[in-house]
This record gives sequence, structure tokens and C-alpha cells, in this order.
Amino acid sequence: MKTYTEPSRQIPIKQEVDVLVVGSGPAGFSAAVWAARQGAKTMLIEQQGDVGGIATTGLMSHWAGESKGGIYHELLDRSCDNPGKDWRTRTINPEKLKTVMLEMLQEAGVILQLYTFASDAIMEGDKIVGVITESKSGREAILAKVVIDASGDGDIAARTGAAFFKGRESDGSMQPMTLMFKVAGVDTDRAVYNGSFESTSALPKGDLQTLGRKNIPHPAGHVLLYASTLPGVVSVNMTNSIEVDGTKAEDLTKALCVCRSQMDAIVNFLREYVPGYENCFIISSASLMGVRETRHFEGEYTLTPNDILQAQVFDDWAVADAHFDFDVHGLKGPGLDETGCQKNFKQKKGYTIPYGCFVPKKIEGLLLAGRMISGTHIAHSSFRVMPICANMGMSMGIAAAMCAEKGILPRNLDVKELQAELKSKGIEEPVKE
Repeated sequence: MKTYTEPSRQIPIKQEVDVLVVGSGPAGFSAAVWAARQGAKTMLIEQQGDVGGIATTGLMSHWAGESKGGIYHELLDRSCDNPGKDWRTRTINPEKLKTVMLEMLQEAGVILQLYTFASDAIMEGDKIVGVITESKSGREAILAKVVIDASGDGDIAARTGAAFFKGRESDGSMQPMTLMFKVAGVDTDRAVYNGSFESTSALPKGDLQTLGRKNIPHPAGHVLLYASTLPGVVSVNMTNSIEVDGTKAEDLTKALCVCRSQMDAIVNFLREYVPGYENCFIISSASLMGVRETRHFEGEYTLTPNDILQAQVFDDWAVADAHFDFDVHGLKGPGLDETGCQKNFKQKKGYTIPYGCFVPKKIEGLLLAGRMISGTHIAHSSFRVMPICANMGMSMGIAAAMCAEKGILPRNLDVKELQAELKSKGIEEPVKE
């Protein structure tokens, strides 16, 4: 590959803050809100033109999974279309959620900058002290006492030299990508909804999932349909792009093209085979690819499937009462991978995530939040969902603010102090059995 040597130049320092958060998905948004609420001067940068990540620009249908209490339930309270009547519906109204998130950031006093890409880490030895950004404002530097990488893929953590692996440990295969879209014109009184890979319906022309496999182009073929907050509108989670890497721009481009090419075929399938969808048509599609899995960073602790199955309560827990099954989408085609487990997932108690999963080995001044924290491929398929990520962000935002105030490295934080702060904010202490 040919190379170009970039001339040395000075760039302006845009901000000097206590806590800098990269990425405004549920994890990053929550981290920024809670760091600021703790009194830390906090900045949040986001490459999209809206906050919320997959929950908003990704057009996700609903909040899958659960993490009781914390900022996740606050978001449900404030973004529900019918407060007081159905105050904790998991169905997402993305336009309302965008506004609610902006309001919460503004109320907390977060310095927000959208349309801004975090391009590099500013290092002093093994310690990150800031981030270089690119935007219409040019190339700028933001200095911070603590940086939280909540970018989903861990772009800045990777730039620091933090160790990671991608996808499945055995071969690096990653879960497929999806582009969500919505169809209107649905007769919702007759409409079929199908919320999981392991559920189906008997239709006039055959079994729903079997018909999908036969009539929708590979690698799509599963049927996932969810009610929306709008009359006659249904959210469709049925596009599928396999063997792509969300850390590569060319693969993101490929995934977008593949998924968009499937949309018309999916609509034609719905019109022909699924009651209530005879006159449906596309009204909107996500402007952000749904990337499920890329980097898994090596932290001071790595969460395992056995930790989840045993409902492990760690002494240094930083997230409590996380609930979800193992949700591994097919690595080679539609539906669940053979390692996925939804309907028969037995562990109903919930589990905790220890602080060590958020602290990368060897790199100082950095905390992780979101799907790329330290966990195995299978464990990740449980903790990657948005409610759990939101409460991860809350915890790491508080932790970062505490570290900035005390002038200590995140690795040296007394986790008991973090836990006390979380309990004072309504997080119930997990009970060991």
C-alpha cells in the first residue's frame, strides 16, 4: 500500500474537561448525563446528527432486555407516549426519544458536539489524556482527565493500544448487521407480529418462518415484526448482512447496500404471505447500520457465559440486575446461530457485571461502556442490549466523575464508593445467595 506522510501541524484545543465521552448511544448518553449530574465538566461527542445511536438513528423497534432501575427506567418514564397509562412500554418512539435525550443532556449541563468524529487518542505514555476530533470545524483536540469510550466499536480504545479481539474467539466471525425500517399501511387489527426467531405463526399459505426462508433472498429470511407507536406502522427487523466487519468503512458500505437491496423483497413477501400487510409500504429506514458485534476489549476481568448462567454477584459489581438471554444471530444466514438461546434460557434472576470489565488492561485514564466491554463472544450476546448498556453508562459516568474529582486513575477507584453512590441513586444492591 502506498503511504503519505502527513506534515506536522498544531491543532487547537477545543475544550479541557473533566470527563470526555465518545459516542452518544444509550451507554455514552447515560455516561455523559450522570458524569455531569455528579458535577464533572463533561463533554459528549457524536459522529451522527442526533443522539441515541441505535435507539434513535438506528430506528430500533424496542428496548430488548432489562436492567432494573437507573437511567434506563428514567428514559422509559420520560419517553413513553402515554405516561401514567403505559409508563414503561418498551416500544420506542425514536423522534420523541431524540428530543428527550437532548433535554436530559441540556438539563445536566453536558457540552454536546454532534457531527464530530473521534479520530485519534492523545497519549502520555500508557495514559490517554484526550482525543483528536474531525468535523466541519476542522481538526481539534479535546483534553480530559478521564475518557469514556462508548463508541460501540471501541474506536478510541483501539487507538490507545488497548488489547482486544474481534467476534468469536475461534475464528473472528462476527454477528451480522441489520438495517431497520418501518412499513405503513398495515391493518393492525389483523396484523401478525413475530417478536423472536423461535416463534412463528400458522398462516393461510404455511408456517411464517418457513415461508420467510423460502421466499426472502439469503442471507435474509427470518421474520421479525414489531408494533410501533404510530397507527398502521410496523417496525421490521428482517434485513441481514453476514461476514462483515463494522470497524471497516468498506464493510459498512457493503452491509448498507446488501440490506437495502433486500427491503423491496421483504415488503413483497409481507404483502403476499402475511395477513394485515397486503397494502404495506416503506415509510422510513435507519440512517445508522445496526452493528451487533466487533471488538471485545481485554479488561481486568472478562465476563463469561457461566457468570451469566450462575447469576454471579461480583464483589466489585458496577452493573446490577441485568437480564437477557444469549442472543447470537446467525453468522452464516438468517435466524439464530446454533449457539443462540432465547426461548429455553433458564436464568431469570439477572446477573451483575464487575467493574473490572470496564477497565482495560494497561491503559490508564480510560473507561469502557457499551457492547465492547470485556466479555466473551457468548457473554457479549447477552450484555450488548440497550437497557444494560444504558445502566453501564450511568455507572461509568459516575465512576469517571469520582476519579476526576479525586484526581485518581479509574483503575484505582474504590468500587465500594461507586456502589454506595449507585445505591443512593436507586440501584438496588444485588444479594448473594
